[in-house]
Amino acid sequence: MHKYLERKVYSRLEEWKTRNGHSTLEVTGARQVGKTFLVNKFADEQYSQKIYINLLDFSGELFLEHYHDLHREIKEGRKVENPIYDLIKRFRPDFEDSENTIVIIDEIQESADIYNRVREFTRTLQSDFIVTGSYLGRILNKEFKYSAGDLEHLEIYTLDFEEFLMALGEKDIYDTLDLYGGSPADVYQKIEEWYNIYCSIGGYPAVILKYLEGGSPEECQMELYKITRLFIHESKRYFRDILDDAVYDNMFVGVARILVKEKKGFDEDSFSEELQHIVVRDYSSNISKASINRAVDWLYSSGIIGFAGKLPECSLLDFKAKSRCYFMDVGLAAYFLRITGCPGSTIKGIINENFVYLDLTKRTQYPHEIALETPAFATLGKGEIDFYVKGIKSQMTYAIEVKAGKNSSKTIDDVLEKNKADYILYAKGSTLGGRKENIITIPVYGISKFTF
Repeated sequence: MHKYLERKVYSRLEEWKTRNGHSTLEVTGARQVGKTFLVNKFADEQYSQKIYINLLDFSGELFLEHYHDLHREIKEGRKVENPIYDLIKRFRPDFEDSENTIVIIDEIQESADIYNRVREFTRTLQSDFIVTGSYLGRILNKEFKYSAGDLEHLEIYTLDFEEFLMALGEKDIYDTLDLYGGSPADVYQKIEEWYNIYCSIGGYPAVILKYLEGGSPEECQMELYKITRLFIHESKRYFRDILDDAVYDNMFVGVARILVKEKKGFDEDSFSEELQHIVVRDYSSNISKASINRAVDWLYSSGIIGFAGKLPECSLLDFKAKSRCYFMDVGLAAYFLRITGCPGSTIKGIINENFVYLDLTKRTQYPHEIALETPAFATLGKGEIDFYVKGIKSQMTYAIEVKAGKNSSKTIDDVLEKNKADYILYAKGSTLGGRKENIITIPVYGISKFTF
């Protein structure tokens, strides 16, 4: 029996259930992040009746057959007072339309007909509805329409560091951690050791479960490899005209190589151009820029990579989107960075930066804690600041420098001198933390505890 991995996002599901108003919830996220398991657990614990439909298995095939039969009958003149109720009743004769019933439609990307009608579900029935799935299949299919209104959205990510500690049963010690050196030295050491483990394996549920079962680092990496293989295999049917497996592989490694270069960001479309150059150089292919653009959209929409913006001269009003990319799981980042062959110290620095990026990404979503659409780095003169953040509540600005070791950036000293930020925040891999006026130092693994 697998250990249950507690997820913080469960509370968001509870909030949705009790919130005033009635809306369908769309749950999205990358493959293998635990969407199906989580919503089913929620349904089993919070409702007296659960109806589960998976559009990729027999239940989905049967449901769609009922849908097409009903659709044909209505077109032929049959009067149906409530088609949605009739449809679900055909699928499940014991269906009771009430606030204690929830209907889950999984792999919603497999049917544009059903997806385009999700607003009708809660408009015509008392029951709650959750649709889940990935963006694969939808990003290129024009038949899928944007379902505005009566639809809430919830994205699920891989487990973060706090959830990893929850799985270990060690979350309490993290909760009491003082970011500024007030905890015993052995506490910082212990949490740093867990952080290093987390950075090497990441947060995919299957990988963490393998680790909890006593799996070796190699076995955990094999789980990551299997996840990427599954992702590539499932994606091939949407990109048969473009890429083969070898190019897919190089796409991942290409992203890692761009991270290693530590560039100061890219102008519009140049990220795709850089990736195209790397893929074509490393693999004998005539792959076009248009193909690369589609593949980049695919990687982003599928929850594999995320983007950061650029703020020239620390100007929040001069935000340039999609200027840098990161992996949406530190385990994936570590896996593909190792393949590049770059030194371990370099990998560690990039992973720390990726870790902070993921924390900031969650803060840009509802409820918004920081400004801008995505996290952003900044330039100042010829120098660069890893991240530049403005807190929504505090209205304070922070120049963030992420380091693997104890060394500090030479560039960031200019930020305070030129009044470009209210605070300097150092997030370091090896530190007990400290605070002196407007210069703050915290352990990088404590970033989620910091309030902007």
